[in-house]
Amino acid sequence: MDNATTQVASSAPQPIVRVRDVAKSFGHVRALRGASLDIYPGEVLALIGDNGAGKSTLSNVLAGVLDPDQGEVLVGGDAMTLGSVAAARSHGIEIVYQDLAQAPDLSVTQNFFLGRELVQPGPLGLLGKLDEKTMRARTKEAMSLLGAQVPSLTAPVSALSGGQRQAIAVARAVMWAKTAILMDEPTAALGARQTAMVYDAVRAAAERGLAVVLVSHDIPKMIDFADRIAIMRHGRVVEQMTTGGLQLVDVLTTMLSAKEEAA
Repeated sequence: MDNATTQVASSAPQPIVRVRDVAKSFGHVRALRGASLDIYPGEVLALIGDNGAGKSTLSNVLAGVLDPDQGEVLVGGDAMTLGSVAAARSHGIEIVYQDLAQAPDLSVTQNFFLGRELVQPGPLGLLGKLDEKTMRARTKEAMSLLGAQVPSLTAPVSALSGGQRQAIAVARAVMWAKTAILMDEPTAALGARQTAMVYDAVRAAAERGLAVVLVSHDIPKMIDFADRIAIMRHGRVVEQMTTGGLQLVDVLTTMLSAKEEAA
């Protein structure tokens, strides 16, 4: 290999997260059967497939919610401790659940810092009071970075629209994530305007250098919106493809071919 070839190879984008041969069973149900996936910084990757293909299970492995039976996840080349949410977060990976995992009676700011509250030190180093001013300022900054707007940061999230609540969940994940955000059906049950709000927030997150993985059943939208698509079938990633010039028939043909091979 000459110097020019070596230089091109070294400058090629490298995955920030690598999933290698991950398997997970629940009793007799094999949810993942050696799934492998590359995830790049600054991209929106859509994870698609039939019901039961393993999409949500793979997301939960990446988020540290589930401990796989085999395989590994590498973040920036370092192996992540699997089955640990704390380990995933220490590697900068955050997940946005379909139910948002929000406390509806708490304010926007309180939800941003739920479980991660900032506390001002008291006299003689004793535990002091909550640093509400700093938390509110950081929440406002995180929301503005994604162009997300709410009537008030002190309002309970139960008083907000579905799109606003989802945008808050994305902005919160962006604030804490350093590597990747995982989202499971982020626009389910949302109207057109609310859905657009969420997709704007997702794209803004990717433009800030984060990898965003979307689990979705909306294949046409993912072809139009995502940078790449990973197709899952029977617990495996059967294809990874860029969306530039991709047609719906290409995706459906790949999915049908995977079905025939698995039959």
